[in-house]
This record gives sequence, C-alpha cells and structure tokens, in this order.
Amino acid sequence: MSLEAKINSDLKVAMKAKDQAALRGVRAIKSAILLFKTSGSGEELDEAKEIKLLQKLVKQRKDSLEIYEKEGREDLAAKEREEIVVIEKYLPAQLSAEKLEAVIRQIVEQTGAESMKDMGKVMGLASKQLAGKADGKTISTVVKQLLS
Repeated sequence: MSLEAKINSDLKVAMKAKDQAALRGVRAIKSAILLFKTSGSGEELDEAKEIKLLQKLVKQRKDSLEIYEKEGREDLAAKEREEIVVIEKYLPAQLSAEKLEAVIRQIVEQTGAESMKDMGKVMGLASKQLAGKADGKTISTVVKQLLS
C-alpha cells in the first residue's frame, strides 16, 4: 500500500476516533504529499522521496519543539511531541546508537578517513546508506566523534 493510500485510510480512522493528535499529524503528511505532487517538478513520489518527506516533517517539528521548550510554551511543545510520534510511525525503524556507530565506523574504514578534513566523504556515504534509518544530525554527531 502506498503512503498516500495509507494516509487516506488513517485519516478516516483518526476522524472517526476523534483523535486530534493523529489528525494533525496525518493531515500534515497529506498536505506535504499534495504539495509535492502539485509542485510542477513532474517527479514521481517513490519510497525514497516519501522517506525524505517524512523526515523533513519530523525535523520541522523537532526544531519547533526546541524553540517552544526554550520559550516555556509547554502547551505548544506537547502538540509538537504528539505530531512527531504520529509522523514517525510512517518512517522505517531507526537504528540504535550502537548499530549506527558500527555502520559509520565501517564507512570510515572504507573511505580511509582519518581526520575532520575527511568528514564530507564520510557524511556523503553515510547519508546515502542510512537514509531513513537515522537522521542527519545524529549521523553527523557520530561521524564527528569517530573522526576527532
């Protein structure tokens, strides 16, 4: 089942259950899909693009959550947390910290990276290999730890 079909059916379920958090999250995904389709790029929404789209939505929510927590707006922060949980259900399972470090350590060995100067090479490969399995910020942090 495509992401769009799954979202449409989940939207109906959330409406019937009157689950406001699920409604907000699913509507955000549906909106992002519609924006992609009507962007005029002519690109097809394949699985890789769906994952990127969902990761972008989660990142936006996490950025907003950080701001709301700094400003002491717990009411808005709670809504962002709820939406993050809903959107993450549609993403593939994230790698654990140990597995992520092992994969990146292997990439470092493959590329022969030795210092922070080689971070670009490692990040390029790691981002491609770990797309959807870990967010860029976490990958970057682990790469920096291993190279410094």
